[in-house]
Amino acid sequence: MTETMFCYQCQETSKNTGCIIKGVCGKDSITSNYQDILIYKLKNLSDITKQCKSHKMDVNIPAIGRYIIDNLFSTITNANFDPQDIERRIGVTDKRISAMIKDAKENGIKLTIPTVSEPIKPILSEEYNVMGIGIMSESDEDKRTLKELTTYVLKGLAAYAEHAAHLGYEDEDIYSFVIDTLAVLKSEDRSVEELVSLVLKTGEYGVKTMALLDKAHNETYGSPEATVVNIGVRNNPGILISGHDLKDMETLLEQTKGTGVDVYTHSEMLPANYYPKFKKYDHFVGNYGNSWWKQKVEFETFNGPILFTTNCIVPPTKRATYADKVYTTNATGYPGFKHIPFDEKGEKDFSEIIELAKTCQPPTEIESGTIVGGFAHQQVFALADKIVENMKNGSLRKFVVMGGCDGRFSSRDYYKDFAQGLPQDTVILTAGCAKYRYNKLGLGEINGIPRVLDAGQCNDSYSLAMIALKLKEILGAEDINDLPIVYNIAWYEQKAVIVFLALLSLGVKNIHLGPTLPAFLSPNVAKVIVDNFGVAPIGEVETDLEVLVG
Repeated sequence: MTETMFCYQCQETSKNTGCIIKGVCGKDSITSNYQDILIYKLKNLSDITKQCKSHKMDVNIPAIGRYIIDNLFSTITNANFDPQDIERRIGVTDKRISAMIKDAKENGIKLTIPTVSEPIKPILSEEYNVMGIGIMSESDEDKRTLKELTTYVLKGLAAYAEHAAHLGYEDEDIYSFVIDTLAVLKSEDRSVEELVSLVLKTGEYGVKTMALLDKAHNETYGSPEATVVNIGVRNNPGILISGHDLKDMETLLEQTKGTGVDVYTHSEMLPANYYPKFKKYDHFVGNYGNSWWKQKVEFETFNGPILFTTNCIVPPTKRATYADKVYTTNATGYPGFKHIPFDEKGEKDFSEIIELAKTCQPPTEIESGTIVGGFAHQQVFALADKIVENMKNGSLRKFVVMGGCDGRFSSRDYYKDFAQGLPQDTVILTAGCAKYRYNKLGLGEINGIPRVLDAGQCNDSYSLAMIALKLKEILGAEDINDLPIVYNIAWYEQKAVIVFLALLSLGVKNIHLGPTLPAFLSPNVAKVIVDNFGVAPIGEVETDLEVLVG
């Protein structure tokens, strides 16, 4: 079989080894190869930037950092399927590199020019890998693993940094780290030991970036609070908004005021319902549907337009009736979907989506009732006395962290079965779309404490770490691993990878990870992670319940 691409960055990669013809996600080989080229060019841009800094040139790190994170974000799984857009990004990157080289030359500074600086055609061939562009161009399996792992963590970090930047929260140190790290990944003289250290350092910066985003969200929209969320519908036409960008959520709510158009969240955007500032909008109805992978069915019944603020896009079928009603923004893209860019003032105009919504039928109800969420760290801290009281009287014995991603494979039913099998004296802490496997099961409460405490989006996994550290303080534990907290994490794409590395950087051990271990881990690197951090793959539900909970 002819290999026309290679990608193994997500959990659903073909045969858990790598997609070589077309991505399981729906990404074609041209798009995949363009994304590899873009990553290569971003490494070159970072290398040139680092050199210019070392020669004391005037380099605008925030501007370059913002550019790099947006482009890294576009290569995350299910974010951008548009080869023309990725090709455009490559061209802009080439122009930025050329301009910096020219500026250095005019200032009498000699730079080490990247080996390949000219445009490259997206053809995965022996030559392509020899040029040092493709994933498999690194012949040493362990070094390749560590470089790719670092790259994927940077992609997740980029997503969180971009959301924070859209709210005006930036940290030049984070941008500098991303630039310097990409430059390091381009080099060939790094040892395995140095690359291991770099991976862990990237996890530390993941924590720093998630803290920045947490601050941005809380200071802009208020701290999430326990909220009863409607999952039914009203009789007005609606717009469905998906993804993670809360700035886009705010913009859409503002622009739909008084239009007669309702707004519903889907999948990853569900936690927008928990923020106090959004509750003032009476046309913000609630959440429609479930996890991202069900959109092919749920978008059909919604009837109105859909706005993707980030991943996770699932390519529509040829028979899909909603395909001409989907819009993208930010780093997302799909051929045929209309893209809403920033204007000259850095703002967005969603009027076309709103006008389309007015012509559509109201959503078809697919479920009714409510769900409860909004248990980020501030809300859980407010419950601290009640939690401690129930722990002391034996009503609450253990917390089970089940954050991360959902996915379309039936193996994900493991997490539903695991949640249902948990003893009644346990509470689930979750963040990310993995919650859709168990947030509607009606698992009950422990003396007023819901047994599923949803902290929010995947980027809100920072709250799970803060909750653990607060519990460590309250209980006087010497080590975070001495707490009555166990970890059974599901992963799918790169934002989950950074959460995993962030937990490791905080010293968390004995994490169970599934549904499979990453295909990009070499046996040696996997052994290091297992031996040093006690990471284990999931097994049978009954066995894992006994091991983790007892």
